[in-house]
Amino acid sequence: MRFTEIGQQLRAYRLESGLRAEEIAARLGVSRAALYRYEKGEVIKLDTIQRLAELLKISPLSLLGIGVEYYNRPVGYLERVRQIEETADQILQIDGSVCYLTTTDGYDNALATALGEFTDQGGADRAVLRAAAEQILGILDARKRMYVARKPSIIDIVPSIRVRQFLEGGIAPSLPLSDRVRRICRQAAATELLHVAEMMEAEPMGLQFGLLLQAEPSGTFKILRARDRATLAVNPFRPDASPNAGMGVAMITGADEAIAAHQRVAESLWRESVKAAAAAARLRELVQANRAE
Repeated sequence: MRFTEIGQQLRAYRLESGLRAEEIAARLGVSRAALYRYEKGEVIKLDTIQRLAELLKISPLSLLGIGVEYYNRPVGYLERVRQIEETADQILQIDGSVCYLTTTDGYDNALATALGEFTDQGGADRAVLRAAAEQILGILDARKRMYVARKPSIIDIVPSIRVRQFLEGGIAPSLPLSDRVRRICRQAAATELLHVAEMMEAEPMGLQFGLLLQAEPSGTFKILRARDRATLAVNPFRPDASPNAGMGVAMITGADEAIAAHQRVAESLWRESVKAAAAAARLRELVQANRAE
């Protein structure tokens, strides 16, 4: 058994459950320090894995990394993706209007502003929402720092219909925000898309973008490849989703047939995409058209 990977999945499922480390440790009859050691890859007994799985309401096989992992909340999924990105050398994705890893600090600032206003409206649940928002922002920050340090190659396919939606709703479109913050989020969205256009024109080493003008994929996914394995992550959650969003199921698997099927879809969409200067010009047109409305 790969205890480091078991520990990583344990942490992701713990965040997914919403339970505090102290609660899980108490129910297991171990110290919080022992639970953290499990998450860092210390040897863990099979009966402890069984009890953890029952507590977290998942299959023991999922905790062992066998089969498919399912996540109902953004925080668990985002943490698991962060872990997989630690060793990924290549990322192929259809994952919304922008590639989060290549966004500017302006994206994170706008998202933090939106989440801050949203959690302030939480009433009695304000503290819980704020903690969840801080968890998500912390995970996103760790992902971006890791990308800057490691620079895996990325192929990102951007559907134009998602671009239009991003321009209209801005960052965090599902959150109830004031007109002032909504304007900030829309302006940040336009800025990010112009940043993507600049990268399309420059074609920096290890970054490739394609813009889909007609075809619309039915969902978002990414394939992350490391030296010894590939992983498929199918994601209904945007990185700017509500911290308490639970109206979807994210899936992560290493199954060869699932990866191959999604790879074929991605390759077909990549062939249909416009690229480089042509894609950048079209993206700028979309931003300009939205500003004129």
